[in-house]
Amino acid sequence: MSSAGADTPPLRHVIVVGGSAAEWQATAAERWSVLVDELGKVADHVGASWLTLRPFTGEQAAGVAVGDGRVGGCLVHVDARPDGRAALAEAVEAMRRAGTPITEASIATAMNAPAETDPDLVVVLGSAHGLPRSLVWELAYSELVFLDVEWAQLSAAHLVEAIDSFAHRHRRFGGID
Repeated sequence: MSSAGADTPPLRHVIVVGGSAAEWQATAAERWSVLVDELGKVADHVGASWLTLRPFTGEQAAGVAVGDGRVGGCLVHVDARPDGRAALAEAVEAMRRAGTPITEASIATAMNAPAETDPDLVVVLGSAHGLPRSLVWELAYSELVFLDVEWAQLSAAHLVEAIDSFAHRHRRFGGID
């Protein structure tokens, strides 16, 4: 497994987006546990501090074990919200109610929590012909890797493949040079 090269900034925050809320709900608890552990180990191995899992589509994935768990030095966050627009609106409304100034930095903090940085890599399971609704804010400075893999087939090897692709890219951080 390779990690980011000398010219590639460190990989700190990875998001994996795949499957529908229904597919998440149909995933057996034991499979969830193994998958989260395997993906967390890969992210930890390359030095990522945060790994976030989100569904691609559907309604809120009820009955899925959401929350945070640590695998080595990597915090794995399972977020069952499939609608990034709603998450953004909720974050802004919560800041407004709390009297928090609504700035790019405060929105980034709310949208990336519990991670402390924007995602470096977003791995999207499925076709490169559409973006998941679960991502709104996270796409600005992230590298996207699309894997033609079904949620039920996702494995640690797929995350390794995405990270290898990331390691061979020249990041422009929104630039078009």
